Amino acid sequence: MSLRPVQVNIKAVDPAAVGRFWAGALGWTAFSGETSYVGPGDDLVWPDPVVLGIDIVPVPEAKTPTKNRLHLDLATTSAAHQAALVARVEALGAKPVDVGQRDVPWTVLADPEGNEFCVLEPRDADRDTGPIAAVVVDCVDPRAMAQFWGKAIDWPVREATDNHAVLRAATGPRLEFLRTPGTKTVPDRVHLDLLPYPGDDKAAEVTRLRTLGATDLDLGQGDVPWTCLTDPEGHEFCVLALS
Repeated sequence: MSLRPVQVNIKAVDPAAVGRFWAGALGWTAFSGETSYVGPGDDLVWPDPVVLGIDIVPVPEAKTPTKNRLHLDLATTSAAHQAALVARVEALGAKPVDVGQRDVPWTVLADPEGNEFCVLEPRDADRDTGPIAAVVVDCVDPRAMAQFWGKAIDWPVREATDNHAVLRAATGPRLEFLRTPGTKTVPDRVHLDLLPYPGDDKAAEVTRLRTLGATDLDLGQGDVPWTCLTDPEGHEFCVLALS
């Protein structure tokens, strides 16, 4: 048994506007409803069989100045592509931000509601990831996080050191854990949503996650078809149900 990451969940005061931004940034389409879902193609396919989509959900509170502990890295194929992508997202409303990165080859920006992301320099490892190269999680113990998430989603651990760990399936973006000073202090603005594979039992999957170290999370969500949990370092995530 295992679970599949199907989307990155972003909280926003204006989901439609943030959806339009991410659709423009990724070259995808924003599909508006109760949330704004961003995925490839002109027709909505959910869950997408391959792509990690983005689902923007409405909340009344604006993002605090605290840096998100989960962000996206966007892939580029050349220096010219990197420069063009930075220019495009800035035209869409992104702003450069300083998170203490100093002199690095990637560009750090924030979307129109302040959610940080990076436009990476061209890397060979990103040539087959799609437009999202990686989902990056700040953490205290990358090795332990890789162990938990590797078992949760059954992705191989490609690298694990005291400072950095990488998980990746055969295709698609990486899941990276980056050792970062400090611990989680505010609710996550960005998190992963997981989905059982067809034929697998959601309740059994949630029980399995608890045995791995996940903890139940009450956000006042009430009676909903998804289950809210936190990983061993308190990062929020949800296990969805196929409708």
